[in-house]
Amino acid sequence: MPNIKSAIKRVELGKARTIKNAAAKSALRTTLRRFEEAISTDSETAALALKRAARALDKASSKGLIHKNLAARKKSRLTKRFSKHFAQVS
Repeated sequence: MPNIKSAIKRVELGKARTIKNAAAKSALRTTLRRFEEAISTDSETAALALKRAARALDKASSKGLIHKNLAARKKSRLTKRFSKHFAQVS
């Protein structure tokens, strides 16, 4: 544990940031999981879930939670999966 006042503050801020980032990442994973669950239902529900997942990925990358290329790759794969699944169903 640091003795200097500013170092103590930095440790506390780091802990708070870690908790906030963990919660945000968990919410992101939940959004992605909801898309995976929605893809087995109708196309309208899945399309809405895809839109929410893409938005969540964009927000996470803009806030520095995940890398922008990771967000782009995940969005691309989700869209590809959505298109492939509902092209076969139709």
